[in-house]
Amino acid sequence: MQKLITASMLYDLVACPHRVTMDLFGDPSKREEVNVFLRLLWEKGTLFERDVIGKLDLPFLDLSFLAGEEKEHLTKEAMDKATPLIYGGRIHADDLLGDPDLLRWEGHGYIPGDIKSGSGEEGKEEARKPKTHYAVQLGLYIDILERKGISAGRRGFIWDIHGEEVLYDFVTPQGQRSPRSLWMDYQGCLQAARSIVAQQGGTLPAYGAPCKLCYWRTACLHTLRQSDDLTLIPELGRSKRDTISSRVVTITDLANTDLTCFLEGPKTVFPGIGIKTLEKLHRRARLVKEPHPRPRLLEPVTFPEADLEIFFDVETDPLRDVCYLHGFLERRPHDSNKETYIPCFAEGPSPEAEEDVFQRAWAYLQSHPNYVLYYYSKYERTFWRKLQRRYPTVCTESEVETLFDPEHAIDLYTDVVLRKTDWPTIDYSIKTLAKYLGFRWRDPHPSGAASIEWFHRWVETGDPLVKQRILDYNEDDCRATRVLVDGIRRLS
Repeated sequence: MQKLITASMLYDLVACPHRVTMDLFGDPSKREEVNVFLRLLWEKGTLFERDVIGKLDLPFLDLSFLAGEEKEHLTKEAMDKATPLIYGGRIHADDLLGDPDLLRWEGHGYIPGDIKSGSGEEGKEEARKPKTHYAVQLGLYIDILERKGISAGRRGFIWDIHGEEVLYDFVTPQGQRSPRSLWMDYQGCLQAARSIVAQQGGTLPAYGAPCKLCYWRTACLHTLRQSDDLTLIPELGRSKRDTISSRVVTITDLANTDLTCFLEGPKTVFPGIGIKTLEKLHRRARLVKEPHPRPRLLEPVTFPEADLEIFFDVETDPLRDVCYLHGFLERRPHDSNKETYIPCFAEGPSPEAEEDVFQRAWAYLQSHPNYVLYYYSKYERTFWRKLQRRYPTVCTESEVETLFDPEHAIDLYTDVVLRKTDWPTIDYSIKTLAKYLGFRWRDPHPSGAASIEWFHRWVETGDPLVKQRILDYNEDDCRATRVLVDGIRRLS
């Protein structure tokens, strides 16, 4: 039976080609349960789509309640009649099968659209661009329409969470310095999908951020460890591995290699990988292959002295784009290391609740004249900047910048862990490093994604036990940050 290329297959392929291979040919018994956060995403996406369609003030044909051949047949009938707007149709040509949320008639043919419960673009405000994983889905729909002779051009659209229609132009190059168009990206993705379906060449697992929510995670990690795969070195992802794999195959290979054989003057033989990056990866490979590897400092680390240490962590719901918890663990080093956890929890997902909890968090920090603030990664600072723009009466832009001045606010991940330490671990997440140092979360399944699902459940039910689970998790995140600070102080 012919295996068809679908939009969801291309979506997954953008994140991880091996995920597609495993879905098609993997042993089902090795597949884990779907992550609760992913289930929430699917549920919220479905509810958002229904809400958008329910508020449409345009006439449309609804085929969303149908399935299979009947849906495809009625979609064709509707397109033959040039029905202005079709919701929930199905289109098929050759080995391509698509279920676009929307098909809109424009002059002499159709353009496809999808309804997404996320932003239609990504990147910084001044350089926003279409999302590749959305683009390849729209590209498949456009391809099918072209093959059927009813396309209105190589363009599509996304109706996003902000209520905006974001145009996806598949013809125009995406950047001034790049000739690549969205159509070229789609074509490359389609070719890769066809190779996977035909089992030509195969794919390799690679450890990275998408693994954390993937139901093949355990199976792939087992394969990666058995093969001594290079992506188990932090910051050596799929792209770098594939770049150097013709000369270096395993971590052991990299650890035992004389790097001079990879140098050509001031550059390396590997495109896009500089000498300093190669030296860093080589150093980490050598560390993990030591008989008894231990973390180490690359240069001295001196943390600021203060009467009070505050370890800071926020919890946000990206589905609602709201920050619902600011957690602070305060410790007085000169008072027998006494610790106190102070949570500022929003009593709901509304803007009013978010502003109130932001105000309380700001007031808490302002009440202490002399402290050093520790947080892990730029996320806290980034979200506080966003909150300041939303609620400018709470504090000014300059006050936020002063709060996060590196003289007394330490981004442990960016400024310390990445730049000044090496660890014999597969990544440098706070969960991994704190667990390496012996810390354990009280919750059996701690993760930021899980906490979002818990918050969603608390909003729906008001269950105090769920709220306490969120608070315990956030407190443990703050304590993990403190454990890491203490662990770094002990390194040599």
